[in-house]
Amino acid sequence: MTLHARGVLYMLLASFFFALMSLLVKLLVNLPVPELIFFRALISSVLCLWGMHRLGIHPLGSNRRLLLFRGLAGALSLAQGFWLVQEIPLAAATTLTHLSPIFTTLIGIWFVKEKVTLVQLAFFGLSFVGVVMIQGFDLRISPLHLLVGVTASFTMGLAYNCVRKLGKSEHPLVIIFWFPLVCLPLTAVWSALVWVMPQGIEWLYLLLLGICTQLGQYFMTRSYQHAEISKVAIINYTEVLFAIFLGLALFGENFNLLTYLGMTLVVAGVVLNVFVKQDARHNRKTLVS
Repeated sequence: MTLHARGVLYMLLASFFFALMSLLVKLLVNLPVPELIFFRALISSVLCLWGMHRLGIHPLGSNRRLLLFRGLAGALSLAQGFWLVQEIPLAAATTLTHLSPIFTTLIGIWFVKEKVTLVQLAFFGLSFVGVVMIQGFDLRISPLHLLVGVTASFTMGLAYNCVRKLGKSEHPLVIIFWFPLVCLPLTAVWSALVWVMPQGIEWLYLLLLGICTQLGQYFMTRSYQHAEISKVAIINYTEVLFAIFLGLALFGENFNLLTYLGMTLVVAGVVLNVFVKQDARHNRKTLVS
């Protein structure tokens, strides 16, 4: 198997485990969002600390101000995403929170001096037309749900830009670890105010929630290690397909044709943008060589 093929396989596995994570959040609808984030962060912190101890890595890193900001942005995005998954159909929530590549690029204009073409802006507009269609043709999705989905993607775009800067100086485990480091104290206090004791199988779901999240992050990292990000990032959108299937199979969630068309436009706009960026990088390499 070639390195590129392995990269694609790892990204497919990452998308599958992230879809399972969203499924588990929906199965845990009786538990408040801060409690879910607390358990997810607790499991993630244990696994990260174990990994860093084995590698002899200092867990706090060097650029702590940016690491803290990345943790806060990621925590806010996750809270909005979890709430959305519990409120609306699984596939719709997954699609709305997958606008993050658009915001990553737009924020990157200021944050990492990224250049954006008019063609990319047109594709961004296509995705936002799809978002409006999702909300407008499905009565289960309110303007509030639409706003939360967009802001969740925006805050995740902030987090991704932090990761892009931190990737030059910090180990991936340190970057991942700062998410639970920020989440644990915040959600511990919040959870204490709204605590609902998990019952029976919910304990298993909480454990699987943390494990699936960690596996998703692991396979995504492995994918980026084996292939160029621009060539495998598109595969991440199979998570939407997994969400459609899981939502239909387990919750009987279905959509009208126009809502499916809206989802398609969202994904198409982001994927086409990735292709444009990939071509631009290729042209720059050609000019340099």
